Amino acid sequence: PWTIFMPAQVKLFRQVVVAAQPLKRAHVLEDADIALVERDVGLLTQGYLTDPARVVGQKLRRPVVNDQVLAPVFLEQAEAVRKGDQVVILARTATINVKMPGEALSDGAPGQQIRVRNLRSQRVIKARVIEPGTVEVNM
Repeated sequence: PWTIFMPAQVKLFRQVVVAAQPLKRAHVLEDADIALVERDVGLLTQGYLTDPARVVGQKLRRPVVNDQVLAPVFLEQAEAVRKGDQVVILARTATINVKMPGEALSDGAPGQQIRVRNLRSQRVIKARVIEPGTVEVNM
């Protein structure tokens, strides 16, 4: 029996998200900052994203140039709460739902735990960021 080895090159093209313009580090991405372009994904060693909705609202970890493919490692969750922001502190159980005003003492992205000052009692507590302007205390 004979075996013949033939060199081959396989290319797989997909629509991927790229930067529509040069962007600086820590820039929060908007619709106008990105575009979908067909590329050979076999050459994209750091990965790629295909859904623009997953990119919008994310913050860049590093600067990117025009037409550069946006890899997942380039992005991080943008802060929903900044130090000094006025926030609503939610404390809830199955039967009770309490809201009180607070002040964020650090920056935080959704899901992160940050320090918050309760403006009524002046106590500093730890709360989890839910969305911009809202944090939740576990009870």
